[in-house]
Amino acid sequence: MVAIITGDIIKSRNIEAKQWMPELKKVLNRYGNEPKTWEIYRGDSFQIEVKPEEALHAAILIKAAIKQFKPLDVRLAIGIGEKTYHSEKITESNGTAFIYSGESFESLKKQTLAIKTEWKDFNKTINLMFDLASLTMDNWTPISSLIIKTALEAKPESNQQELAAVLNKKQSNISTGLKRGGFYEIQKLINYYQHEIKNKC
Repeated sequence: MVAIITGDIIKSRNIEAKQWMPELKKVLNRYGNEPKTWEIYRGDSFQIEVKPEEALHAAILIKAAIKQFKPLDVRLAIGIGEKTYHSEKITESNGTAFIYSGESFESLKKQTLAIKTEWKDFNKTINLMFDLASLTMDNWTPISSLIIKTALEAKPESNQQELAAVLNKKQSNISTGLKRGGFYEIQKLINYYQHEIKNKC
């Protein structure tokens, strides 16, 4: 089983791509190479394949990377399923993971994050949790986004002093940014998601 994330940048025309594109590519490169694992198309849309248990962490990391650039945001749809056709380009591969991701993406109206899998009860519960988390994530400031992105990229055992050293900021600023951005609650959501997915896959 694989997870396919389909996304596009909201308000991408408001900022030149040369500002945000390197940040997006940097995150996508963490998970594999272009165009087999990820691809950017139509200028501001992208698709990436990750392990099912990594999908939510990857999606939130992408969101944090993009929201450093006001007024940008990103729509993200996760599909978990099979990959039955393997191509050299991710956008030409196929399977239920791709179909679910596409259907989930089409269902995004005011939401910015959704998931579709074969497990209907799981979909219902986790999408409600995503909607609640998005109330906070959709309102991240560029500074909060940078702090949260750095925390998500760091080793799990990293503390606030280490994050402060990386960002050249005071530890108190890191603490405020993480709390304001709901980082610890989002970390609990990621842990819950990973636990559920590992039990299912």
